[in-house]
Amino acid sequence: MRKHGLAFRNFGGLKAICLSHPHFYTGMVEWSEALGGVPILLHEADLAYIQRPSPLIEPWQGDRREVLPGIALHRLGGHFDGSSVLEWRAGADGRGVLLVGDTIHVAADRRWVSFMHSFPNVIPLPAREVRRIGDRAAAFRFDRIYCPWREKFIPMGAKESVARSAERYIRLLES
Repeated sequence: MRKHGLAFRNFGGLKAICLSHPHFYTGMVEWSEALGGVPILLHEADLAYIQRPSPLIEPWQGDRREVLPGIALHRLGGHFDGSSVLEWRAGADGRGVLLVGDTIHVAADRRWVSFMHSFPNVIPLPAREVRRIGDRAAAFRFDRIYCPWREKFIPMGAKESVARSAERYIRLLES
Protein backbone atom coordinates (compact mmCIF):
# COMPACT_ATOMS: atom_id res chain seq x y z
CA MET A 1 0.00 0.00 0.00
CA ARG A 2 2.88 2.38 0.74
CA LYS A 3 4.15 2.04 -2.83
CA HIS A 4 0.67 2.83 -4.18
CA GLY A 5 0.33 5.78 -1.78
CA LEU A 6 3.51 7.28 -3.24
CA ALA A 7 2.19 6.76 -6.77
CA PHE A 8 -1.04 8.60 -5.88
CA ARG A 9 0.94 11.50 -4.40
CA ASN A 10 3.04 11.67 -7.58
CA PHE A 11 -0.20 12.16 -9.57
CA GLY A 12 -1.35 14.99 -7.32
CA GLY A 13 -2.71 13.03 -4.37
CA LEU A 14 -6.13 11.87 -3.30
CA LYS A 15 -8.82 14.18 -1.96
CA ALA A 16 -11.24 11.51 -0.69
CA ILE A 17 -12.16 7.84 -0.71
CA CYS A 18 -15.70 7.31 -1.98
CA LEU A 19 -17.24 3.85 -1.68
CA SER A 20 -20.54 2.87 -3.25
CA HIS A 21 -21.87 0.61 -0.49
CA PRO A 22 -20.91 -1.68 2.45
CA HIS A 23 -19.45 -4.55 0.40
CA PHE A 24 -16.48 -2.29 -0.21
CA TYR A 25 -15.97 -0.99 3.36
CA THR A 26 -13.50 -3.62 4.64
CA GLY A 27 -10.13 -1.91 4.18
CA MET A 28 -11.21 1.71 3.86
CA VAL A 29 -9.63 2.97 7.10
CA GLU A 30 -6.32 1.26 6.31
CA TRP A 31 -6.39 2.74 2.78
CA SER A 32 -7.06 6.20 4.15
CA GLU A 33 -4.26 5.94 6.72
CA ALA A 34 -1.79 4.66 4.11
CA LEU A 35 -2.75 7.52 1.80
CA GLY A 36 -2.18 10.24 4.37
CA GLY A 37 -5.52 10.30 6.16
CA VAL A 38 -7.79 11.33 3.30
CA PRO A 39 -11.46 11.55 4.27
CA ILE A 40 -13.74 8.57 3.63
CA LEU A 41 -17.11 9.76 2.33
CA LEU A 42 -19.97 7.38 3.20
CA HIS A 43 -23.69 7.93 2.97
CA GLU A 44 -25.30 8.11 6.39
CA ALA A 45 -27.89 5.46 5.45
CA ASP A 46 -25.19 2.77 5.51
CA LEU A 47 -23.21 3.79 8.59
CA ALA A 48 -24.55 0.83 10.61
CA TYR A 49 -22.41 -1.47 8.43
CA ILE A 50 -19.10 0.10 9.51
CA GLN A 51 -16.98 -2.45 11.37
CA ARG A 52 -14.08 -0.16 12.23
CA PRO A 53 -15.18 3.35 13.24
CA SER A 54 -12.71 6.13 12.52
CA PRO A 55 -12.65 9.93 12.64
CA LEU A 56 -11.53 9.71 8.98
CA ILE A 57 -15.10 8.69 8.04
CA GLU A 58 -17.21 11.66 6.95
CA PRO A 59 -20.92 10.83 6.65
CA TRP A 60 -22.94 12.70 4.07
CA GLN A 61 -26.70 13.16 3.73
CA GLY A 62 -29.25 13.63 1.00
CA ASP A 63 -29.02 12.50 -2.60
CA ARG A 64 -25.93 14.43 -3.77
CA ARG A 65 -22.53 15.35 -2.38
CA GLU A 66 -20.00 17.31 -4.39
CA VAL A 67 -16.53 15.81 -3.88
CA LEU A 68 -14.64 18.23 -6.14
CA PRO A 69 -15.80 20.59 -8.87
CA GLY A 70 -17.36 18.39 -11.59
CA ILE A 71 -17.21 15.26 -9.42
CA ALA A 72 -20.24 14.31 -7.33
CA LEU A 73 -21.57 11.38 -5.38
CA HIS A 74 -25.23 10.53 -5.98
CA ARG A 75 -27.19 8.27 -3.64
CA LEU A 76 -29.34 5.96 -5.74
CA GLY A 77 -30.21 3.36 -3.10
CA GLY A 78 -31.58 0.05 -4.27
CA HIS A 79 -28.81 -2.41 -3.51
CA PHE A 80 -28.36 -0.76 -0.09
CA ASP A 81 -30.20 2.32 1.17
CA GLY A 82 -27.07 4.44 0.79
CA SER A 83 -25.79 2.86 -2.45
CA SER A 84 -24.09 5.60 -4.42
CA VAL A 85 -22.45 6.27 -7.75
CA LEU A 86 -19.78 8.81 -8.61
CA GLU A 87 -20.31 11.11 -11.58
CA TRP A 88 -17.15 12.56 -13.18
CA ARG A 89 -18.50 15.06 -15.68
CA ALA A 90 -15.17 15.74 -17.44
CA GLY A 91 -14.28 12.06 -17.81
CA ALA A 92 -14.21 10.29 -21.18
CA ASP A 93 -12.98 13.44 -22.93
CA GLY A 94 -15.84 15.51 -21.53
CA ARG A 95 -18.59 12.99 -22.27
CA GLY A 96 -18.73 11.93 -18.62
CA VAL A 97 -18.06 8.79 -16.60
CA LEU A 98 -20.14 7.04 -13.96
CA LEU A 99 -18.38 4.82 -11.39
CA VAL A 100 -21.13 2.52 -10.15
CA GLY A 101 -19.81 -0.23 -7.87
CA ASP A 102 -22.66 -2.65 -8.47
CA THR A 103 -25.43 -0.19 -7.72
CA ILE A 104 -25.97 -0.32 -11.48
CA HIS A 105 -24.40 -3.60 -12.56
CA VAL A 106 -22.88 -4.05 -16.02
CA ALA A 107 -24.19 -7.32 -17.45
CA ALA A 108 -22.16 -10.00 -19.26
CA ASP A 109 -23.47 -8.50 -22.49
CA ARG A 110 -22.03 -5.04 -21.91
CA ARG A 111 -24.80 -3.35 -23.87
CA TRP A 112 -27.00 -3.89 -20.82
CA VAL A 113 -27.01 -3.30 -17.06
CA SER A 114 -28.93 -4.89 -14.21
CA PHE A 115 -30.43 -3.67 -10.96
CA MET A 116 -30.37 -6.15 -8.07
CA HIS A 117 -31.24 -6.06 -4.40
CA SER A 118 -29.07 -9.13 -3.72
CA PHE A 119 -26.62 -10.54 -6.23
CA PRO A 120 -25.67 -13.69 -4.26
CA ASN A 121 -29.34 -14.59 -3.74
CA VAL A 122 -30.45 -13.31 -7.19
CA ILE A 123 -33.18 -11.09 -5.75
CA PRO A 124 -34.18 -8.32 -8.15
CA LEU A 125 -35.15 -4.81 -7.15
CA PRO A 126 -38.84 -3.98 -7.51
CA ALA A 127 -39.93 -2.07 -10.62
CA ARG A 128 -40.53 1.18 -8.67
CA GLU A 129 -36.89 1.15 -7.46
CA VAL A 130 -35.53 0.46 -10.94
CA ARG A 131 -37.69 3.29 -12.31
CA ARG A 132 -36.40 5.69 -9.63
CA ILE A 133 -32.77 4.72 -10.28
CA GLY A 134 -33.23 5.00 -14.04
CA ASP A 135 -34.88 8.40 -13.72
CA ARG A 136 -32.13 9.71 -11.45
CA ALA A 137 -29.36 8.39 -13.71
CA ALA A 138 -31.00 10.09 -16.71
CA ALA A 139 -30.11 13.45 -15.13
CA PHE A 140 -26.38 12.67 -14.93
CA ARG A 141 -23.84 13.36 -17.67
CA PHE A 142 -22.05 10.15 -18.65
CA ASP A 143 -21.18 8.15 -21.72
CA ARG A 144 -19.06 5.50 -19.98
CA ILE A 145 -19.60 3.27 -16.92
CA TYR A 146 -17.01 1.48 -14.81
CA CYS A 147 -17.68 -1.24 -12.23
CA PRO A 148 -15.03 -2.59 -9.83
CA TRP A 149 -14.34 -5.58 -12.09
CA ARG A 150 -11.98 -5.14 -15.03
CA GLU A 151 -14.30 -6.61 -17.67
CA LYS A 152 -17.40 -4.81 -16.33
CA PHE A 153 -17.47 -1.49 -18.16
CA ILE A 154 -19.37 0.17 -20.96
CA PRO A 155 -16.96 2.23 -23.08
CA MET A 156 -19.59 4.36 -24.84
CA GLY A 157 -23.35 4.79 -24.96
CA ALA A 158 -23.67 3.89 -21.27
CA LYS A 159 -26.42 6.40 -20.54
CA GLU A 160 -28.56 4.87 -23.28
CA SER A 161 -27.73 1.38 -21.96
CA VAL A 162 -29.00 2.31 -18.50
CA ALA A 163 -32.23 3.80 -19.88
CA ARG A 164 -32.86 0.85 -22.24
CA SER A 165 -32.06 -1.66 -19.49
CA ALA A 166 -34.33 0.04 -16.94
CA GLU A 167 -37.21 0.03 -19.45
CA ARG A 168 -36.69 -3.67 -20.22
CA TYR A 169 -36.29 -4.59 -16.56
CA ILE A 170 -39.49 -2.77 -15.55
CA ARG A 171 -41.46 -4.23 -18.47
CA LEU A 172 -40.43 -7.77 -17.50
CA LEU A 173 -41.11 -7.27 -13.79
CA GLU A 174 -44.55 -5.84 -14.47
CA SER A 175 -45.60 -8.46 -17.06
